[in-house]
Amino acid sequence: MYRFLLSRQWVILTLVALILIPTMIRLGFWQMHRYEERSARNQLVADALESKPVPVETLTSPGHTVTTKERYRPVTAQGRFDTEHEVVVRRRVNADEEVGFHVLTPLVLTDGKVLLVNRGWIPADGPSQTAFPKVPAAPGGTVTVTGRLMPDETTEASGIKNLKGLPDRQIMLINSEQEAGRLDARMLGGYVVQTAPEPKGDTPELIGKPGNENAPLNYAYALQWWLFAAGVPIGWWILARREARDRGAAVAVPEESESTPAGV
Repeated sequence: MYRFLLSRQWVILTLVALILIPTMIRLGFWQMHRYEERSARNQLVADALESKPVPVETLTSPGHTVTTKERYRPVTAQGRFDTEHEVVVRRRVNADEEVGFHVLTPLVLTDGKVLLVNRGWIPADGPSQTAFPKVPAAPGGTVTVTGRLMPDETTEASGIKNLKGLPDRQIMLINSEQEAGRLDARMLGGYVVQTAPEPKGDTPELIGKPGNENAPLNYAYALQWWLFAAGVPIGWWILARREARDRGAAVAVPEESESTPAGV
């Protein structure tokens, strides 16, 4: 009854099933690995955001590369804003996905070192993309800034091309090394996303906390792949049983016709 399993069609179907099962199992483990990676990153970010603010120079220094564990750590810095060397970062969006600029203002610390501070988002309200936008004034005098420490932006990490020939005082990436060269200053590595003090008139618009990566989606995909892997042999068996039943029925019908007397 099951000799049809040796046919070319069924041999190919069986081989495909045997290939699909381990492939789907492996994809499930890959998705589970992604789930664990994302969950770990989410926990790392949550732990960093919940930690107490520390002076910025306890975590970074001139030429320092901000590490993954230092990213998003709350820090404080005291100094005065150098608005003469303020720049804007092009093609940045706010919470409503509106395209505008981030305002990047150097903060000259009390010891003379310089820290880049991302003061927040402003709309692109100029007559053109080449015009320098109207930037709300930074607080004058000595200020204490609190914010989240961030690593320097690179094209490799962000996917943003560092375009050349931009209009004056406009940049594509926030990079302390590049800004240190431009200002000829002892620049602390990385930059700070300001969270306090709140700007007057709610502008620039402070940048919100980072959202969690969707780790549960990878978990669901892993279960889905494993269910598919379990379904392949079940589906193969159902098809084989149906084929055997149909072939058995086809053989039984002619035999019954031959055994029935003519004219009855």
